[in-house]
Amino acid sequence: MDNPALDLKRYIRGIPDFPKPGILFYDISTLLRDADAWQIATARIARAVAAWQPDILAGIESRGFLMAAPLATRLGLGLVMLRKPGKLPGETVTLNYDLEYGSDSLQIQADAIKPGQRVVVVDDLLATGGTLAASISLLRKVGAEVVGASMVIELSFLGGRSRLDVPVHTLLTYDS
Repeated sequence: MDNPALDLKRYIRGIPDFPKPGILFYDISTLLRDADAWQIATARIARAVAAWQPDILAGIESRGFLMAAPLATRLGLGLVMLRKPGKLPGETVTLNYDLEYGSDSLQIQADAIKPGQRVVVVDDLLATGGTLAASISLLRKVGAEVVGASMVIELSFLGGRSRLDVPVHTLLTYDS
């Protein structure tokens, strides 16, 4: 089910001054709540991701889970979660990383990835690329072969793609 003429940007709402003044927030909740548009979006992303022949998907907390779960189902793949510290049970592996506005950390369960598994990282948004680059590093730290990354939205004017060393697929791009 895909209508190639359907412009999915019509289903993304821009919210000015969120989360702070001067920021235009691209809200995917309006896409998620439209069943037909959401099905078309996941179908388009699934086609792009399938070309990389992943063994498993990795979703970044938390909107990345919303993207990765239907993709994993559609592609017949498993899904691992990359989360903030203290959110995953069992033994975890942590990566601390710097962002333009501070620092952050991500964790993965130590046994989530088998060495050499082909992984595609999934999230809702590519902005400056800091969290996505850290996710790729964390996955490599536990033995993954990261073969690509896919997001619904890319804010190309922020240059996040330039921080990544894997192929990147984005469904929608905003230049400003």
